[in-house]
Amino acid sequence: EHALWRTIREALAPAHERHACAEYLEAARRLDLPRASIPQLREVSERVERISGFRLEPVAGLVAPRVFLESLAGGVFLCTQYIRHHSTPLYTPEPDVVHELLGHALTLASPRLAELNRLFGEAVLRAASSRELERLSRVYWFTIEFGVARECGEVKAYGTGLLSSAGEMEAMREAELRPLDLEEAARSEYDPTRFQPALFCAESFDEMHAALKSFLAR
Repeated sequence: EHALWRTIREALAPAHERHACAEYLEAARRLDLPRASIPQLREVSERVERISGFRLEPVAGLVAPRVFLESLAGGVFLCTQYIRHHSTPLYTPEPDVVHELLGHALTLASPRLAELNRLFGEAVLRAASSRELERLSRVYWFTIEFGVARECGEVKAYGTGLLSSAGEMEAMREAELRPLDLEEAARSEYDPTRFQPALFCAESFDEMHAALKSFLAR
């Protein structure tokens, strides 16, 4: 497992240099996860909590969307612990420890991205219907998981599904880029088993942050 982690880290390093947004790169420097071995979840959680107030809690397998999203309101991120099969190191259709640590844990070391996660949780707590939950889940997918924004004239990733997969970051170069429209995102379906063919692109990280805060405060 540690060898697989090293293989993935080696593939992600140049992809992050090319495609990761500055907010993520700064958070990665702040958290400074080891490259040679999978870190202990408890240790990562303690460091993230000191930075943003979020803590990481292990779960066995997938949890229901409402349970997962509602936990964010209390500053809790529910983490799966298995690692993808060694035959597919660059992509997994389901969240694994690579996605949780190199995607979510690192972004939760950004106070601004951590704030958005907490606001998603609070919005889901207010969501009375399954339809509203689905709308919020879709917006979460197209922003926190697969969001991109322009930065110095280039498209950069801030979404954890992109940032934890060298394959996704390569594929995003060919994806259809749609202007960030959260109402459209709330109506848009997605397929988690394939590379994403369309992404919502903000004009800047700041624009995305402000738009999401406004959307989630409704």
